[in-house]
Amino acid sequence: MKKDFFKYQAQTTPHPLAIEVSHAEGSYIYSTNGKKYLDFIAGVSACSLGHRHPKVVHAVKEQLDKYLHVMVYGEYIQEPAVQLAKLLASHLPDPLEKTYLTNSGTEAIEGSLKLARRVTGRSQIISAKHAYHGNTMGSMSVMGYEERKQAFRPLIPDIGFISFNAEEDIIKITEKTAAVILETIQGGAGFIEPKNGYLKKIRERCNEVGALLILDEIQPGFGRTGKLFGFQNYDIIPDIVVMGKGMGGGLPIGAFTASSKMMDQLQDNPKLGHITTFGGNPVIAAAALATLQEITDSDVMAASLKKEKLFRSLLVHPLIIEIRGLGLMLALMTSSSEITNEIILRCQDKGLLLFWLLFEPKAIRITPPLTISEEEIKEGCNIILNVLDEVKGLQK
Repeated sequence: MKKDFFKYQAQTTPHPLAIEVSHAEGSYIYSTNGKKYLDFIAGVSACSLGHRHPKVVHAVKEQLDKYLHVMVYGEYIQEPAVQLAKLLASHLPDPLEKTYLTNSGTEAIEGSLKLARRVTGRSQIISAKHAYHGNTMGSMSVMGYEERKQAFRPLIPDIGFISFNAEEDIIKITEKTAAVILETIQGGAGFIEPKNGYLKKIRERCNEVGALLILDEIQPGFGRTGKLFGFQNYDIIPDIVVMGKGMGGGLPIGAFTASSKMMDQLQDNPKLGHITTFGGNPVIAAAALATLQEITDSDVMAASLKKEKLFRSLLVHPLIIEIRGLGLMLALMTSSSEITNEIILRCQDKGLLLFWLLFEPKAIRITPPLTISEEEIKEGCNIILNVLDEVKGLQK
């Protein structure tokens, strides 16, 4: 299987981790050679309720017995998609009430950028340096990392960049700006939170100049920060909220939500302003609906903040210089990429899955399932601390 993996399946890096997966359950992934791995990655924040959550599996199986794909998005009334959009609206502040379902977060970003230009009649999009919003051409255009973009230029024009948390840059948002797109918490840059009311100040500037505010909740969303969406921690409301990853309970989905007045403008002039064949797929929508119901009906959101405190209390070590993030969106910071690499790879050998962040080579991703138990957190942190001691010993 490994030989065929490298021969027939395209890879994204020269050195994939290449664990051959047998099955997964709860907070664990099992390899075909019988090894058990405690998962502190959760599919890069996607498996919000862990692997094969019973309610998600039940919803998928129930929908499989009814129908699969029947028609392109927006033509037929399919109950799972309607109920999902309705439940989202009930948990979002006004005027965020109408949702467009897509196949992925990056496709939702594309739709949000189109919507902003359609609504405002302007072309300029302002993004943040070190931002990551996906890897399709439009999403890459608002990526704030030139090294990853250069090989694929030209990208879409009229994109400007500001520094996240830099108040002096806010003046760059003008009457020419269609939208400002920001991650509520910067992910690839190292789980950087907004400081000193930064998002409120961006919101105020957008209101002043008539620009829209798009917040990318693809990583922070769906309970990971103690609220359903990260922006709810900062007392602001975006014009468009984009979601994905943890939304589907392990299945591929994305969405963007705005007011009905705005979203209806994709219906006409031109018709089919945004279109997708498989967006809102009934099986995946059923999984997402079950995921959202479980997150909002259970205590996993509040528990994520308690679990954050547990992580912070346990992960105290001279090689950890900082722990960034909120809830179960955490990044351990070391002093070098070499130390970070050593820790991640040694932990994997010992049965704990950690991962990197895109643009911050000194960061170690900790984004476990929201359902992870305190005992599992202690188990994983014990492995991390033992590895840290090993790595510290190598430095002597």
